[in-house]
This record gives sequence, C-alpha cells and structure tokens, in this order.
Amino acid sequence: MPANAKTILETLLRHLGFESTVEEHMLEEGPLLEVRTDDPGRLIGRKGQTLIALQYVTNRLIYQQDTKAPKVLVDVANYRSQAREEILAQARAAAEKVRRWGDIVELEPMNAFDRFIVHNALKEDPTVETHSVEVEGTNKKAILLRPKH
Repeated sequence: MPANAKTILETLLRHLGFESTVEEHMLEEGPLLEVRTDDPGRLIGRKGQTLIALQYVTNRLIYQQDTKAPKVLVDVANYRSQAREEILAQARAAAEKVRRWGDIVELEPMNAFDRFIVHNALKEDPTVETHSVEVEGTNKKAILLRPKH
C-alpha cells in the first residue's frame, strides 16, 4: 500500500468537513482504509453511493501521485464488510441451488466491486461457474451461476 493512501483519505475527509480517523488493513482483495466517524450515514449515503464516490475519488488522487499504486477499498462503519458478508451468503446459497438442482441461477444486478466478490468467492468451486451478463437499461451486470461441465 502506498504510504500516502491513508494521508490522502484523511486530508480529503478533513476538507469535506468530517472529523474522522482512518485505519489501514490488508485484505485478500487489496488494501482497506477503514474510516471511523461520528456521522457514518453521510459518508455511506443511500445504498452506499456516497461511499462508492469517496472510494473513487480517493483512488484517483492516489493514482495521480503513483500510477503503480494498488487500488484501495474504503469502508465506513463496517458497511462494506457487512454488505460483503450478505453478498457472499447470496453467492453460496445460489451455488448450492445450482449444485442441488442443476439449474442456472441469476443473481440481482450488481456493481463491478460486488461482482468481483462473487466471482472471487466461487472461482475455486469445482461444480459451479460464474458469468457476468449485461442488464438492459442499467450500467450494472448480473451474475449467472451454472453447473460446470
């Protein structure tokens, strides 16, 4: 993780008027910057949209300083952690349906980060394969799970 990622996010949050602390962690998906604040709802936003934007801006600022720096994940009040667990539970349940019934199962449309979590979670499963498919009228894609042949 670039030494400046934490500083960049802290500076951005301070300029936005948020009193917060940022902790750095390493996950298998990459570096995580965990934000602690007294007003997490404003940083998370509706369905996590503000958090997604905050992560995007943070990564753009990091990239401007170091084009080789890994992308960071930004989480506020464990929102992403809880959402990640829900997504993993959905993926495991869908994979179980595929194994049990041999049917194709379609998960709800997701953003790229959430699809990455599902694909990554099931990539080693010898019985199920995953494919992203475009959902008409949105910028999101759904994931199809089907039996591996």
